[in-house]
Amino acid sequence: MMTVVAVLPSGALLPESILHADSFKILATFVALNTLMYATLAVLKVLPKGYSLSWFSGFNRRAQNRSIHPEGHRHPAGDGCETSSRSPRSRPSAT
Repeated sequence: MMTVVAVLPSGALLPESILHADSFKILATFVALNTLMYATLAVLKVLPKGYSLSWFSGFNRRAQNRSIHPEGHRHPAGDGCETSSRSPRSRPSAT
């Protein structure tokens, strides 16, 4: 069996003089930083959100309840809000 070994010069795609130019080094640095930035953004997008406001229990709370329902929202009987125990599929007959 015969093994073929290909020897390529160090600048296979571009001439070596371009690879060592300062402008190419600046471009390579920009591409590297841009890649790191987008990789960081992609990882942050995958992670679950952390809500920093929930870390502080009393932060941004009102001293008084300013709701139109000061004791909490309760449905009075007969207001059209049905809270009976019948199944959601059963419907009253239309007569």
